Amino acid sequence: MNKQLKIAIGTESFPPTIDGISTVAKCYADIINDKYGEAVIVTPKNPNQEDYKYPYEIYRYKSLFTFGEGYPVGWPFKKEFATDIIAKNFDILHSHCPMATSYFFRRINRLHRIPQILTYHTKYEYDIEERVPLWAIRHRAYGFLLNNLKCADEVWVTSHGTVDSLRKVGYEGDFVVMPNGCDLPKFECTDDMRAMIMRKHSIPPNVPVLLFVGRMMWYKNIKIILDACKALKVKGRDFRMIMIGMGPEETQIKRYCTKLGLNDKVIFTGQLYDRYELQIYYATADIQVFPSIFDTNGLVVREAAASATPTIVVADSCASEGITDGETGFLCLESAHSVAKTVDSIIDNKDLLNRVGEKARDNIYISWDEAVANACERYQIVIDKFKSTPHPPYEY
Repeated sequence: MNKQLKIAIGTESFPPTIDGISTVAKCYADIINDKYGEAVIVTPKNPNQEDYKYPYEIYRYKSLFTFGEGYPVGWPFKKEFATDIIAKNFDILHSHCPMATSYFFRRINRLHRIPQILTYHTKYEYDIEERVPLWAIRHRAYGFLLNNLKCADEVWVTSHGTVDSLRKVGYEGDFVVMPNGCDLPKFECTDDMRAMIMRKHSIPPNVPVLLFVGRMMWYKNIKIILDACKALKVKGRDFRMIMIGMGPEETQIKRYCTKLGLNDKVIFTGQLYDRYELQIYYATADIQVFPSIFDTNGLVVREAAASATPTIVVADSCASEGITDGETGFLCLESAHSVAKTVDSIIDNKDLLNRVGEKARDNIYISWDEAVANACERYQIVIDKFKSTPHPPYEY
């Protein structure tokens, strides 16, 4: 791609809010500004924002309040916000959430047509069903989401499995699979680095270390992880499970851990903001346990692979795409019994774990440089198609 593009990266979450989508948006902006043109982050205001830390523009529109772990609720209805974006002369608008920011881009297009891409990152029907108790309001929420999808010039998904979620919310149009990358580099961990983590958590030498990285939400199948840990403990297996992350159900999860009598086996670290430290945790673990069927791309699987640490995933889940059992990872069923059985059968086989981890690093790891290069090539295709076809008045 030769032409320098100017791209609006729309997202509901951006640091200081930390989650998978905020990481995606930041990586897109970092690499585009470094190599391909100019990217501007478009996101709701956050009372804790520290935008001065970033060497590129961050356009903040109004937010009403924050909830959960600092998620702002955007209010994009003021016409001035739309005219601000139009005046910046973007070549393309790329939204990473089908909610407020995508609706904001729809409002912009009502005044001035700009090609728009929407990446559908996660299974939003889980959140709608979980958080919206009234059928009438759920129906409106699905309609809002679907209209945002329909108004995009192109819809991207991060894995083939995400398409099931698109169909569940009523979207029947075309899509492009555009996988996310990994912002952690391929990494060789030293024995001293591993020893530091073991000392920090008082883990005796030669005790197997299991790892989970993600939001503390039940829909990540954390109950399966804890129940599997209980089964391993009952069998007499010694291990430590390190749980990295935070979330609105963290307190409930910790209570359940205590109820199972696992406080001597399970370690909760909270959120880790230092990515280098996180990478050492990945490298210290013998294996990552990630039985989520919610995640559409499973970034943590690639993050672990960067440190040559293999992951146990549920067969046929989105996170399992690209995984060959016993070659680049390990497949299990969506049950505590299957997770425990899989861990128990492989955790003592260090040669197998090392070999599978190295193959994961070689075969399923994808860097953000590669992912964003692919995205920028696709941007130009979308722009060229947009320019070559007539566009009727924008419909809402």
